[in-house]
Amino acid sequence: MTTQHINDTMTDPTNRTRLREAATSAFAENGFHATTTRDIAAAAGMSPAALYIHHRSKQDLLHVISRDGHQEVLQLVRDASASSGGPEDRLAEVIRALAAYHAENHTIARTVNYEIHSLSPAQQAEIGGLRTAVLREVQAVVEDGVEAGVFDAPDPELTTLVLLSLCVDISRWYEQDRPWSPGELSDYASVVALNAVRPRSGQRIDAATRQPSTRSASERMATR
Repeated sequence: MTTQHINDTMTDPTNRTRLREAATSAFAENGFHATTTRDIAAAAGMSPAALYIHHRSKQDLLHVISRDGHQEVLQLVRDASASSGGPEDRLAEVIRALAAYHAENHTIARTVNYEIHSLSPAQQAEIGGLRTAVLREVQAVVEDGVEAGVFDAPDPELTTLVLLSLCVDISRWYEQDRPWSPGELSDYASVVALNAVRPRSGQRIDAATRQPSTRSASERMATR
């Protein structure tokens, strides 16, 4: 076997994927600090030195996993929030998408959400920016619902944080042997979310006064 063949084998992109998958599982199960580079390499079926061919350090590997995971969630939220329909339909789509993602990808979701403090300050800042972008995308939908009078959310940002926590926490406890499929769970989560933000007794809320409105939607629109 030539040196070039060995180098090509070690830098094969599939090896990078194997390392990421092994690291994700190990971080989710044991935590970042309890996982060694040898653990990751062994799980990937590679030599201990293999990790350093693709990543500068174990922390760099966690950063890549976290960055890519958050970017995927951000795009997912953007797509869902841009769906057709009013604020209720759009919020339902967002919650379904987030809940399903955190159930279907619970291993990587545990890692990217619960190991963020193991990153460097600069890495945390980058991931924090992505998390804020996700928050603002969902918050915009909540604010649209408040403005339309179909959501009662005195503090849209806090409301959004609560709704996001509902979805993110699924990754902490969800396993494949649970009695609910990701689809069933995501549908239920969307119902819970909508019930949490809808005015009581189906009343519409005036966005300016925070009081039940007696005007129809068309009347409110006509005065804007």
